[in-house]
Amino acid sequence: MNETTQQTIVQALRTRILSGELAPGQRLVEAQLAERLGISRTPLRYALSVLATEGLVERSGARGYTVRCFSVTDVLNAIDVRGVLEGLAARRVAERGVDPALARALQDCLREGDDIFRPGALDNAAETRYADVNGRFHALIVAAADSHAISAALGLNEKIPFVSPGTVVFDDAARQQQYMMLAYAHRQHHAIVGALLNGEGARVEALMKEHTHISKESLNLSVEHLHLIAGAA
Repeated sequence: MNETTQQTIVQALRTRILSGELAPGQRLVEAQLAERLGISRTPLRYALSVLATEGLVERSGARGYTVRCFSVTDVLNAIDVRGVLEGLAARRVAERGVDPALARALQDCLREGDDIFRPGALDNAAETRYADVNGRFHALIVAAADSHAISAALGLNEKIPFVSPGTVVFDDAARQQQYMMLAYAHRQHHAIVGALLNGEGARVEALMKEHTHISKESLNLSVEHLHLIAGAA
């Protein structure tokens, strides 16, 4: 089995865990899981060992694994860590200068975000677009920092559910409140781009840290969903 196929198996399992399809605390039975994925046990064991290194599963007994339970505190703390790391990345970009290609890509994100929020409400299609734009916006800044240490730390941190910028939780019961919060988050994107273009390292670092508070507040509006996926007591 080639490396690409093996990584596909790892990603398939990772996605099932982060989506809650494989529930927190669930014991993973090799035979059943291999049959479910249509693969043999050897690549499955490798994939599970990779996910154990990432902290998504834990060893249970001599051969088995269990899906790790994340507390709500784990999720919120990891969002704080993301803010620190992304703040550092943004500061590096501001101090080194924003090249024209990055400036255009960030402005494209801002224009698309403006278009998403212009109607005054978010339907299901707009929610999907916003999650994509938000993930792209943050990824552009991290990539431009050109720091393997920052990228690796963020990659590991984002294995905790709800932490990735591309993962936005929406709750029908709090849709208008979330719209207002996310519209404010988009205005913060405008401020972040302005600080980057002006070379304001300290300011953009502070803005990125503050920006993560919106993620936490949005999750607080979806606390029942958060408890379900995080497996919190």
